[in-house]
Amino acid sequence: MQVTSTYKYARISAFKAREVTREIQGHSASEALDLLTFSPKKAALLVKKTLKSAIANAENNAELRVDTLLVKEAVVGEGPTFKRFRARARGSASPLRKRTSHIRIVLSDELVPEAPAKRAKKKRQTSRAGAAAQAGRAKRDSGKAPITGQASSEKSAPTIVEEPTGSSEPTSETTPTAEKE
Repeated sequence: MQVTSTYKYARISAFKAREVTREIQGHSASEALDLLTFSPKKAALLVKKTLKSAIANAENNAELRVDTLLVKEAVVGEGPTFKRFRARARGSASPLRKRTSHIRIVLSDELVPEAPAKRAKKKRQTSRAGAAAQAGRAKRDSGKAPITGQASSEKSAPTIVEEPTGSSEPTSETTPTAEKE
């Protein structure tokens, strides 16, 4: 069963209130109250008031247990905007918009389906300008000689270094100190 509570004409912009309601969706009612209690935002107080009202509606009107309630929906819609003016320099005025919102919370005692799997990140598509610059760099770099100790005109066969077979420890005959004596 679902229980709804609505706070109409809340004196906060819907944009600011949506930030708080996104945090509580899908949580249990008690977890949502804890989140709202420790949130420093003004919208948290208004949403908390609405959530408490929804919990009271569930207990008294629908006779549901509080510990089984989940926040199924927490929606914030725009309300009417109060239009005012502020006096400015040289007799002019600038508009002020005092926005309001309608906060609606739906609680449910039904089991919520598991959280949806996280979406895989999309690979960034380069713009045409970026792709052209990358192709230009590849074309420019392909004509350059590899960075080595030799000049590009000297082409020689690669040198192969053979490692001595047997023990990895050098013998006294091959050490430089033995050759000096």
